[in-house]
Amino acid sequence: MSSRLLSLLTIIPCHLSVARSDTAATASSIDLEPVWSAHPVGFALLTHPPFQFAAYYDAERRMTVAQRRLDSTTWTFQRLPTSLVWDSHNDVTLTLDSTNHLHVAGNMHNVPLIYFRSEKPLDASSLRPVKSMTGLRESHVTYPLFLKDANNRLIFRYRDGGSGKGDDLYNVYNPESKTWSRLINGPLLSGEDLRSAYASKPTASPDGTFHMVWVWRDTPDCATNHSISYARSTNLVDWTNTAGKPIPLPITLATGDVIDPVPPGGGLLNINREIGFDNSNQPIVTYHKYDEHGDLNIYAAKPNNDRWKITKISDWKNHHVEFSGGGTIVFHVRVGAATPIGQGRIKIPYRREGESGTWILDEKTLRPIPGATPPPAIAPIPPALAKLQSTFPGMKIRTTQDIGTPPPQTHYRLIWETLDANRDLPRQPPLPAPSMLRLITIKP
Repeated sequence: MSSRLLSLLTIIPCHLSVARSDTAATASSIDLEPVWSAHPVGFALLTHPPFQFAAYYDAERRMTVAQRRLDSTTWTFQRLPTSLVWDSHNDVTLTLDSTNHLHVAGNMHNVPLIYFRSEKPLDASSLRPVKSMTGLRESHVTYPLFLKDANNRLIFRYRDGGSGKGDDLYNVYNPESKTWSRLINGPLLSGEDLRSAYASKPTASPDGTFHMVWVWRDTPDCATNHSISYARSTNLVDWTNTAGKPIPLPITLATGDVIDPVPPGGGLLNINREIGFDNSNQPIVTYHKYDEHGDLNIYAAKPNNDRWKITKISDWKNHHVEFSGGGTIVFHVRVGAATPIGQGRIKIPYRREGESGTWILDEKTLRPIPGATPPPAIAPIPPALAKLQSTFPGMKIRTTQDIGTPPPQTHYRLIWETLDANRDLPRQPPLPAPSMLRLITIKP
C-alpha cells in the first residue's frame, strides 16, 4: 500500500478548558483537525482505555481514523484509501472485536463493500482494506452497522440493494480465523424485490432482549414509507412478535408484527422510528404520522397483551409537513427514544422548526404529565464550547456520542460544523471552509 493512500501523521492540537459552576463540572476541548463541512455525514467516536479512536472525513474528504492515549492530547491520524462524495448516507463507523482489533466501515450508498481491519490490536496505523466478508451480496451495500450479540460476538448488519428494493443481511465474525460468515441463512428483513426496510439498530433492553423497529418503503421516494413494524429476539437469530409468537425468516411485510399500518403518504419517515423502554423493560416505539386533520404529530406505542396501544403525544395544529423524493432530505421534526426515569415515568425528547423540548409521560397511559419537568441532561456540552464558530450562512453544529466504554464519570462528544444535506447533490461554490473537529470531555 502506497504512502499516499495510507499515511500516519501526528500533531499536537489546541486544548481549551471551561468550568461549569452550576454543577461543578469541568469541560475541556481538544482540536483534532479540520474536516469537510459542505454537507453532513455521520462520524464515530469510540473510547477503550487507555486509547480513544475517532472515525470521520478530513478536510479533503478522506476517510480518517484518529487515535490517542487518554492521558495525552496528541493524536495520530490514519488516512484510508476511500474519499467521500456528495452523499449524506455515507456515515463511517468503527468497533473493536474481542481481540481488540479495529474494524472500520463506511462511505457506502449502494456501492461495493468498503471495510478495513487492523492487523494489530488497538493500532489504527495497521488498518488495511479487506475486500470482502462472505463474498456474497456485497456489491450494493448501504447502512453499515456493527453491534455485539449476547455472547459478545461481533455482528455486522447492512442493506443489500437500493431504497425500495433491498434486504437486511447479518454477518458474524470469528476472531480466531479472522473470517466472517452469515449469522442466519439469507436476509433477516426481506423486501421481496418490492420494497425495503429501514430498521433501527437492534437494541438490548436491560433484561438483554433485543428489540427492533422499522418502516417499509416501496420506492426511493421517502413519501412511500409505510407500516411501522416490530420484532424481538434474545440471540439476533430467532425472532418473535410482541405476543411471543415466532416469526419465520426472512421477515416480510406479510409476516412482520405491524404496530401501526400507516399507509404510503401517511406521514411516516424512516429517520424517525425509535425504540426505547419503560421502567419495566417494555418497549416503547415513537414515530410520527398525519392525524385525522392532516397535521404531522408524534405518537407512542407500547405492547398491550398481543396488541399495541397507540397514543398521540403531541397536539400540533396546522402542522402539515410535506416531504417526498429521493436523496437525504432536511427534515425539521425529530423524535427521540423513550427513556425510563423512575416513578412510572418516561421521557421522550423532540424537536421541530426551531422548537425543542422533552415530554414526561405516564408510562401506563403514554400521556404527557402536565407540569412535569425533565431531569437534568447527562453531561450536556457547555454553551461556551458549543457555540457556532463559522460565519458561513447555513452552518450548523453536529455532534456524536461515544460508543465505547469511557472511564467512570467521564463523558466524551465529538463536535463539528457543516451545512445541511443537499439531497446528495453537489453544491456549487462558494463552499464553507473546513470546520474544526473537536473532542469535548466533561467530568464532574
